[in-house]
Amino acid sequence: MSTGSAAPQAAPARGDSIDDLLARVRDGHRPDVNETERLLHAPLDVLSRAAGRLRDEGLERAGRPRVITYSRKVFVPLTTLCRDRCHYCIFVDTPGQLALLRKPAYMSPEQVLTVVRQGQALGCKEALLTLGDRPEERWPEARAWLDEHGFASTIDYVAHIARLITAETGMLVHANPGVMHPDELAALRPVSPSMGMMLETTSRRLYEEPGQVHFGSPDKDPDLRLRVIDDAGAAGIPFTTGILVGIGETFRDRAESLIALRDLDDRHGHVQEVIVQNFRAKPRTAMQGAPDADMHEYLATVAVARLVFGPDMRIQVPPNLSDPRELGLLIAAGIDDWGGVSPLTADHVNPERPWPHIDDLAASTAAHGYTLRDRLTAHPEFVRDAETWIDLALHAPVRALADAEGLAAEVVPSDHRVPGDAGRTDALDDDPIDRTATSSLVTTGGRADASAPRGSTTADPGIRRLAETAASAPLSLDDADWTRLLHATGAELDELTAVADDARRYTVGEPVTLVQNRNLTSTGLRRAGRTAPGEFDLDDAAAIATDAVDLGATEICIQGALPAGEDPAGYLDLVRAVKRAAPGIHVHAYRPLDVRDLADRGGLGLGGALAAMHHAGVDTVPGTGVKVLSERVRALVAPGDLEIDAWIETITAAHLTGFRSTSVLFYGHVETAGERIAHLRRLRRIQDQTRGFAEFVPIPLPGGDVPLVAGRAPIDEHRAMVAVSRLLLSGSIAHVQIPWTRVGRETAAVLLRSGGDDLGGTLYDGRVLPDTGIEQGLELPVPAAERLARSLMRPFRLRTTDYRVTDAPAPYIETSGGTRFPLPADGARA
Repeated sequence: MSTGSAAPQAAPARGDSIDDLLARVRDGHRPDVNETERLLHAPLDVLSRAAGRLRDEGLERAGRPRVITYSRKVFVPLTTLCRDRCHYCIFVDTPGQLALLRKPAYMSPEQVLTVVRQGQALGCKEALLTLGDRPEERWPEARAWLDEHGFASTIDYVAHIARLITAETGMLVHANPGVMHPDELAALRPVSPSMGMMLETTSRRLYEEPGQVHFGSPDKDPDLRLRVIDDAGAAGIPFTTGILVGIGETFRDRAESLIALRDLDDRHGHVQEVIVQNFRAKPRTAMQGAPDADMHEYLATVAVARLVFGPDMRIQVPPNLSDPRELGLLIAAGIDDWGGVSPLTADHVNPERPWPHIDDLAASTAAHGYTLRDRLTAHPEFVRDAETWIDLALHAPVRALADAEGLAAEVVPSDHRVPGDAGRTDALDDDPIDRTATSSLVTTGGRADASAPRGSTTADPGIRRLAETAASAPLSLDDADWTRLLHATGAELDELTAVADDARRYTVGEPVTLVQNRNLTSTGLRRAGRTAPGEFDLDDAAAIATDAVDLGATEICIQGALPAGEDPAGYLDLVRAVKRAAPGIHVHAYRPLDVRDLADRGGLGLGGALAAMHHAGVDTVPGTGVKVLSERVRALVAPGDLEIDAWIETITAAHLTGFRSTSVLFYGHVETAGERIAHLRRLRRIQDQTRGFAEFVPIPLPGGDVPLVAGRAPIDEHRAMVAVSRLLLSGSIAHVQIPWTRVGRETAAVLLRSGGDDLGGTLYDGRVLPDTGIEQGLELPVPAAERLARSLMRPFRLRTTDYRVTDAPAPYIETSGGTRFPLPADGARA
């Protein structure tokens, strides 16, 4: 927030060099458009030093020195319909695409509350409502949905949902519905303590010229967007806005955009943060072949934004749109806010760019000398001056979440209503508009406009309500409830999988992911040299690793106990051999059983074994080597497996040492429904303690095929298991992987519509000793996985083992003057 609209003092006469201009800025001069354009061409290291000093001065003045803020949020994509046609956007759908995805035109209140309550349980205080601009003005399907449910417009529905979120959960809403008229801004102010809309650019060329990014998008008229920001200031609304770098704009455009936003803030003092966002090309868009924003230009624009707005404005960048190694450069360039980051939901606008883990973001921030603090959706200056900036109706909810500084309180209030009662009319009593259809909309999940699940006409409506409660508050169900869901058949199973798929869609998002990897079964290691199929020595391991990298693999998965005759040091030597041959490959190695073997036979103890694995180069560990967390089941099915208590002790210790892992459940044999539920609950408890599980894989045991429900088809056994896994682990373990090697590709596609989001790995056999991989002969080439995702109308993304994108930046940034800024390895855990 600026300090007001007082006219800047005339700067003393000085020279015309960049150093002179920066000195004047440091003394309080506010650069004009021409000077801002000059600054955008200045050496990056000089700009960053000046911007960093100015940022630090502002934080001192704000009373929170060396504190960088973020908002812990859930991302709610209320509708993906839009009347605009931006050439870089992957967020929007057409009605035809929604039908193919079996996705509603608008999220229902219950679907929204399901996501919001999960986020609340994870400490989120902000619900970000993002949607397309005025879809009802382009799509009859949107108009029909609004009419059917009693809403005059999309903005009207936004206001209703915002009111419901705060009434039901106490969380605060940041509304981001695009272009708004003054009456719409006024309608949202009592339910949304802050709002936002990116300016993006003032370039009329990009809006008016055919083929440019905003051509054909009426809501991207720069003059219109500036008017909305101005109207928000006149209405006294804390407002988030910013620019987009790399969409075809010129340096002059960037300068003019920054100055235009500063002028509006001078007029009203309402701009609470300026986002400087870098363009990242997305597949299936008109700009998919365009280069990403140049990193040098992006950093320069961040620094210049700080110089233009001065010390008191919050300058924000989205951390997921940059590589973790670039975060230090952004801090150096003068930012003081990371924006909204979610521990639960994907960035639905940039689904190919996962959020950083918040503890990793805190560690990266600390590594560069700053402390990460959680704020509310309205920034502290506006919270402290609530009488001016926050509608009276929101004073109590804001106070409940704020601390004395206006930042987020450490403890989240827990006095929200019991999950599952969102259909009560008392939650809506203060809504001045007659909602004749709202109660049925809440209780039915709003699926009247979505294509009906198979067989749903005969489903017991109770199963959907039970499933929706499971999605919203999984710990509120008892074992009998979960058992009922696991036993669902026919239309009830269709309802269950539909709810689970919604839970997947509105948390981790639409992408189907895959890692390029190869298996190496360590049981086959023979230091003395191979003598039989499936065996290999350390030289072979190096050749296998090199070959895997040549095939495109980013991971080698190594597991299996060494034979008793092999030195247990072989576990570590094998990893070292792989890392020497392929330094950049991710080594996903050693089940708890293997770790205990190294610990016991190697005389290292558990802690020593884990430390030695880390030092040797192990990156993550498989959470396999267990069927069901039940000694009864282990004794009957796999008595050679590690004892259950020992498995839990080992995986927990691995997590606490810094390793992340997978988790699994083998089903379809002697286990009961109750034992499956107990297994999933135990995984949640471990996750609560360690946050170490990256994914869960429900795996049918080979040769089992024992159904929980007599006569139920195998595919329905799998659908029920995947759906219940998604719901019971929701808000705890984000990703549910479909074991395509066990169920086949065709069934895998069905299970991806039952709550799954990941396909595991390619499992390349390789050209060097392919028989050393435990699943030799089963490969999923990338093109085949892409086709599978495309058949579901879902995007496909290659990932790393730790669910990051696979591209990596250059190891340094070179300034225009030839100075190289190294990309620091901050060491944050994946």
